[in-house]
Amino acid sequence: MSWTVLVPVLGLLALALTWGRDLGTVFVVLVAVVLAGAVLAAVHHAEVVAHRVGEPFGSLVLAVAVTVIEVALIVTLMISGGPGSASLARDTVFAAIMLSTTGIVGLALLVGARRFHVTLFNAEGSGAALATVTTLATLSLVLPTFTTSQPGPEFSPAQLTFAALASLTLYVTFVLTQTVRHRDFFLPVAQTEESEDDHAPPPTTRAALISLGMLLVSLVVVVGLAKVESPAIEDAVAAVGFPPSFVGVVIAVLVLLPETLAAVRAAARGRIQTSLNLAYGSAMASIGLTIPTIALASTWLDGPLVLGLGATQLVLFALTVVVSVLTVVPGRATRLQGGVHLVLLAAFVFLAVNP
Repeated sequence: MSWTVLVPVLGLLALALTWGRDLGTVFVVLVAVVLAGAVLAAVHHAEVVAHRVGEPFGSLVLAVAVTVIEVALIVTLMISGGPGSASLARDTVFAAIMLSTTGIVGLALLVGARRFHVTLFNAEGSGAALATVTTLATLSLVLPTFTTSQPGPEFSPAQLTFAALASLTLYVTFVLTQTVRHRDFFLPVAQTEESEDDHAPPPTTRAALISLGMLLVSLVVVVGLAKVESPAIEDAVAAVGFPPSFVGVVIAVLVLLPETLAAVRAAARGRIQTSLNLAYGSAMASIGLTIPTIALASTWLDGPLVLGLGATQLVLFALTVVVSVLTVVPGRATRLQGGVHLVLLAAFVFLAVNP
């Protein structure tokens, strides 16, 4: 058995032994090592599946798998309650959006431009994905700040139902467009160099199914161990004087690590479109699957559900949309665009530390 199979199994064992327990420093470090191994294993199995099914199905599988488990984690934390549970869904989804559209996109463009000088991608597909992400985020996270039916940045039950149905409809429509009607808009554009992987024979169906199963196991381990590590992260955040909301950013980074690594590796091979599919697909799935699930869960969850963004978050989101449009429209980008996106990521993280 290879390490890509052994590590997820070891991660499941570690998750079973550590769930719901207080861990000492040594065990916290060991769990972090297993978590890192599970992230690498998830990336490997995602690439095997992607090679078998081809683009854009490969990036869609990873984005949806990560988001489904992320949504389950959000609902679990909201059920357990706590002072930050009212805004947990908003903070997690917004962090996922910013990390995807600035961090993953910025890293992919920078890595790709360092090798190929100018990165190439399909403006039609990336533009459609960006438009869908912007619409989903505006309907679910921006409008609650300005509606008047409920006090505070909240939706009324009717408004929440509409936002949930609209989010799910948009997401399903985009997936059908990406995989059926206009699949060619989301296929990688050839760079000046070709990757050896482009000529490698695809794995067998049996190998792809095994990798799909191990991918799901790896993602469960990643999210579960991230939750196990959260008390240690909270203590560390408090020790350095950061606000408690910064814990959500750290957890979001851990959850999105598999997609980030997969996107960077794809960019290094000249497959920038695959990287953008992962980035925008992650942001889109975070909204399109989280909001309907939270809307359904709110029927039995007590307490308010805060979805509206604050003033600082609104400015960052608006600037990210404008910059992303200017990056996507030409269908080509350089290191400059990658640097601009990464500066926006740095601004998001800095303001999360110093709100």
